[in-house]
Amino acid sequence: MSDQDLELNEELRDVYQEVTNVAMGQAADRLARLLDVFVVLPIPNVNILEAGELQMALQAASDNESVSAVCQGFIGKGVAGEALLIFNDSSFNDIAKLMKYEGEIDDAVQLELEMDIASILIGAFLNGLAEQLDMSFSQGHPVVLGQHCDIKDLISSNSMRWSKVLTLEVNYTIKDHNINCDLLLLFSDDSIYRLNEIASYLLE
Repeated sequence: MSDQDLELNEELRDVYQEVTNVAMGQAADRLARLLDVFVVLPIPNVNILEAGELQMALQAASDNESVSAVCQGFIGKGVAGEALLIFNDSSFNDIAKLMKYEGEIDDAVQLELEMDIASILIGAFLNGLAEQLDMSFSQGHPVVLGQHCDIKDLISSNSMRWSKVLTLEVNYTIKDHNINCDLLLLFSDDSIYRLNEIASYLLE
């Protein structure tokens, strides 16, 4: 596999952007129904990044705020990756209100809220992606990477094992509420060639 096999030309980027748009919309619809809110959808970011560049992108996404994060691995048809959902800690009071939770929001409650939102967003996004790529993903159990931590600590505790990573990044915000989370789909360097192959079929 050459470095050229791990690059994105404009046509491939457009395909990834389109399938991400659809998957993003399906996940947002699930979240909107759960919380009875309007979810603001951005233009997703699609990139192939070196591990160091990914660390910088994650730091930019956190905007120097305290964060909590959930990670979930997935695999299917020669494609493997991880879904990473990063919450700004300031989001949890509003999430709890929308989910009709009453009482003190301690770490255990926050963890439960994280897992609920992660299950919905990651599951719906991966299903939407798999349908379009005509494949299915087996999902691992979600794992908490950290709570109330700096993004730098999060990165070092989950140091990137891949030299290059295909990233699909979506930032979900809720209109009229202080809720902000970043969903990143990270595909291993070994998977990029296979994904580019599938995406090329979609161009035909």
